[in-house]
Amino acid sequence: MPNFESILSTIAQEVSNETDKGRVASYIPELSCVDPNKFGISILDKDGTTYAMGDSKEKFSIQSISKVLALSMAYSLLDERIWERVGVEPSGDPFNHLSLLEMENGVPRNPLINAGAIVVSDILISHLKHPKTDFLEYVRGIAGDNSIDYDESVAVSERKTGFRNYAAANLIKSFDNLKNDVETVLDFYFHCCSLSMSCEQLVKVFYIFMNRGNCLQNNNYLDLSKVKRINAIMLTCGFYDEAGEFAFEVGLPGKSGVGGGIVALLPNEFCVVTWSPGLNEKGNSKLGMMALEKLTTMTGLSIF
Repeated sequence: MPNFESILSTIAQEVSNETDKGRVASYIPELSCVDPNKFGISILDKDGTTYAMGDSKEKFSIQSISKVLALSMAYSLLDERIWERVGVEPSGDPFNHLSLLEMENGVPRNPLINAGAIVVSDILISHLKHPKTDFLEYVRGIAGDNSIDYDESVAVSERKTGFRNYAAANLIKSFDNLKNDVETVLDFYFHCCSLSMSCEQLVKVFYIFMNRGNCLQNNNYLDLSKVKRINAIMLTCGFYDEAGEFAFEVGLPGKSGVGGGIVALLPNEFCVVTWSPGLNEKGNSKLGMMALEKLTTMTGLSIF
C-alpha cells in the first residue's frame, strides 16, 4: 500500500495554497455560515487503519451523501423490486432538475438525484415503524458510533427553503409514485440530508461499500451483488452533471454533498472522505475534487 500519511500531508499542503476555494452553498441558509477555509481528509484502508489531515474531526452536514445510505437500506428491504420505482441511468442534469420527471411519468432517472432520493424516502417510510429513528440507528450501527445525529437546525432550514423539492415530490405524487403524504416524505428526506458527521466518522460508514458489505465490526449489511450495483450508481450518478468529469479526473465511485463533503472508494483497498465547504459551479466541493484527483494520481490507485 502507498504511504497514505505522506501523501495526505502533501495534498493538504497543496490545496491549502489554492486562493479560489469555491463558494459555500447559500440556498440553504444554515450552510452559508460555514467557514470556507475548512479542509479535512480521511482515509480508511482495507486493514482498518485510518489516516487523516486537517479538519477531519469536525462535523459537517453530509447532505446528498446520505442518499447512498438511504438507498442501501431501502435496497436491503425491497431487493430488486426497488428498480420498479426508480431508475439507474445518469440524468445529465443538475441534482434538483424536474424536466425528466414529467417526461418519464414520475419515475426518477436514478436514486442519487433529489427526485430519486425522495422516492427512496417514501419507500423507507412505508417499511419502517419509526423511519427517522430507524434510519439513524442504521447509520450509527454501521459506524459503531452512537454520537452520529441529525442537525435539526439544518433540517428546519431545508424545509423552509426546499421549494423545488416540494415541487418534485408533488409531481411524483401526481404520477402515483409516492405512496405517503408529501409533507411526511419530505420531513424524512430533509432529516436524512441533515445528518452531521466528520470525515473520520463518514469514512467508517462508507467502509461497507469498499469492504464487500461488511462494516468495521464485521457485521454484514449488503450482499456483494447489491454493493456492486450501488458502487456502479455512485460512479455514474454520484456527481450529477459532473459525474463524467469525476470519473475522468478521479476514477473512483463516489458521492458529493452541497455541505462540501465527498466520499469515494476503491473496492477492497480504501475509502476516503474529503470536506471543503466551497463548491464549484456544478455544486461539488472544489478543493475536494482537486484533492481526490491528486490522491489517485499520486497513488496510481483507481478502478481504471
